[in-house]
Amino acid sequence: MTDQQNSHISWFRNTAPYINRHRGSTFVIVIPGAVQDSTALPRLLNDLALLSSLGVRLVLVFGSRPQIDRRLQEYGVPSAFHREHRITDSESLPHVLQVVGAQRIELEALLSLGLPNSPMQGAKLRVTSGNFVVAQPLGVVDGIDYQLTGRVRRVDSEGIESLLESGNLVLLSSVGYSPTGEAFNLGLADVAISAARDLKADKLIVLGSSPGVHDRDGSLIKQYAVDQQAVIDPTDDEEARLLHMACAACRAGVPRSHIVSFSDPDALLAELFTTDGSGTLVASRPYEQSRWASIGDVGGVLELISPLEESGVLLKRSRELLEAEIGRFRILERDGRTIACAALYPFLEQQSAELACIVSHPDYRGEQRAKRLLQELEQEALAQGLAEVFVLTTQTAHWFLEQGFIENALDTLPPARQALYNLQRNSKVFSKKLTQRS
Repeated sequence: MTDQQNSHISWFRNTAPYINRHRGSTFVIVIPGAVQDSTALPRLLNDLALLSSLGVRLVLVFGSRPQIDRRLQEYGVPSAFHREHRITDSESLPHVLQVVGAQRIELEALLSLGLPNSPMQGAKLRVTSGNFVVAQPLGVVDGIDYQLTGRVRRVDSEGIESLLESGNLVLLSSVGYSPTGEAFNLGLADVAISAARDLKADKLIVLGSSPGVHDRDGSLIKQYAVDQQAVIDPTDDEEARLLHMACAACRAGVPRSHIVSFSDPDALLAELFTTDGSGTLVASRPYEQSRWASIGDVGGVLELISPLEESGVLLKRSRELLEAEIGRFRILERDGRTIACAALYPFLEQQSAELACIVSHPDYRGEQRAKRLLQELEQEALAQGLAEVFVLTTQTAHWFLEQGFIENALDTLPPARQALYNLQRNSKVFSKKLTQRS
């Protein structure tokens, strides 16, 4: 087998957990008007067809602002905005409806092609659109009458659900309808967030022109918690708008939102099927979290420590022993995957504790994760009234010295731990006096 074949098989194995996780999930995908103006649209639809074939239930919400702007300018109809919302009057609404209708027909036509010359050639997609968004007038704000600009009153989630269950891809526009038969021009974010909330979607995915959201130094923010202080580039209005939409969806109950580039042909799939993704993930809680392990984490911890046990860096533990001791482990979990672990074994009579199995996954070394777990276990030992922690190591002495440990003699260990000392391994002993962190 060639190296290239091995690489493809390895990639397929790594994506399998994501394929299983996404199957049956509901994704609301926001397609701004700029996407339909770009050459990226056909490739994006290919990827959406692929997601559909993998069992993902898709709701596409498309925007129309640049298309409406051009149409109104072409016909000499003035455009007015207040608080970033278009003021839609009786003269401009027919143009809005024609633009949105033309976009919908274009999308339906492209999704009906059978996707020739693509990996999804021959795929059959059923696309459905309709009066799923019930709207009402936005009214008068700051003394400004928005006229035929509206806001979402509710989304017909039951109707959309039945279509998704039947294998349909559902298409929503930024036009909604009132029970009295009026049409209203709606905000793209309003429709997308309302649909994601009412459908209890698993993800809201927002497409933008850049890879994601950047901080003030221009670095891509890979994960963003909705309650963290804004650190984004204040000069980029598009990124600020997309981040606001993503955070609002999470606050409305969507577990995760993603901001992904539409100009990068691989960005969407990379975001969904690789551990590190390609854009910015927004979540109500940190994407990477530390917690105490439970019995369900035994497999993940074994995956981390087994290679080091085989190479002799760690003392081998049976699965039975690990199951009995799993409550002593603290883990770092990233997107459901255990990427680091460490264990604490107290010796209460001696007011000390052993730190063991401090391991990071090879893909995540060099990013201070082991140090983070070490500090958390040191604080746990302090909380238990202990004064010192120690480790036994054969190959990582320098790392522990860097963390403030000093080498000590074997007879400084608690008697119970001395009795278990493996003379063949000839591990070195390092200890550290504990102090409360400020």
